[in-house]
Amino acid sequence: MKSYHGTSGGGLASLVLREHPVPDPGPREVLVQVRANSLNARELSVLRGTYPLPVKPDVIMCADGAGSVEAVGPQVTRVRVGDRVAANMFPRWIDGPIAWEYAPQLGGSLDGMLTEFIALDEDAVVKIPDYLSFEEAATLPCAAVTAWNALFGARPLQPGHTVLTLGSGSVSLFALQFAKAAGARVIATTSTDEKAARLRELGADDVINYRTTPDWHLAVRELTSGRGVEQVVDVGGGTLPHSIRSVALDGQINFIGRLSNNASSIDMNMLFQAIATVRVVFAGNRAHFLAMNRVLAGHRLRPTIDRTFSFDRAVDAFRHYESAAAFGKVVIRHGH
Repeated sequence: MKSYHGTSGGGLASLVLREHPVPDPGPREVLVQVRANSLNARELSVLRGTYPLPVKPDVIMCADGAGSVEAVGPQVTRVRVGDRVAANMFPRWIDGPIAWEYAPQLGGSLDGMLTEFIALDEDAVVKIPDYLSFEEAATLPCAAVTAWNALFGARPLQPGHTVLTLGSGSVSLFALQFAKAAGARVIATTSTDEKAARLRELGADDVINYRTTPDWHLAVRELTSGRGVEQVVDVGGGTLPHSIRSVALDGQINFIGRLSNNASSIDMNMLFQAIATVRVVFAGNRAHFLAMNRVLAGHRLRPTIDRTFSFDRAVDAFRHYESAAAFGKVVIRHGH
């Protein structure tokens, strides 16, 4: 079998293809033939050496992947041969709050999914909705589960609430879809009129161009009659002061990532006056994944895919993703 390996801090030049024997599943393990992968900002962070969690040397890349169960080891009860599954990014995090013993993650401290076959603990795999293709299912483990955890993991979103999503990255796109499915209103920000039109097509009720409206928190306040939004999905980091100014009293800001290199200091008085919760969202657990899949299936939601590359063009997929030109997920399809 073949796998793509990378080196923390080695950049895209360190992404190399290697050959290995196909693993045999041990007790409570399943062998998954990977059919598709998708890329996330975390993959670029691993290659740049900025990923905040440990990364093993010469790691097999990618947290996201979906495929079919080809073999099962002794004592496996969750799945059987032929089942269509995706892998949870944090294989040991089954339910409840995150803890350090659950922190090992695929494509980081553990080998990841950018491979033809992988042996995983049966707790690490989740059956995927029947109507989704492998390419669509491969977009779920990191971005979709993160968006789900943000909106429903601590303070579940309610019908009639208003959510603010920032930008048009995959987490924000999934959050938009989940919020609309829950009966919420969505205000989105983006950088171009073209992206604004696409966000409206996906269901955004209002879209603010943050380039032409740099004080976009004022526009959010105006759109909510001064009240603010119940939840913010903040994927940037440098946007936190604006997010705090946009949130309703006792609202929640879901801090997803550090996509911006521009760190922002937070005025403690402003945070106190907002009486807001800033919650760091650490992807999600198996229970989140299962709950999300039920809603996906019930509403027949489909992810937004920007472009699909073949497995032998995985490096090109990384280059395209690194260009920041994608609207939606960049997917790698295996030639099975």
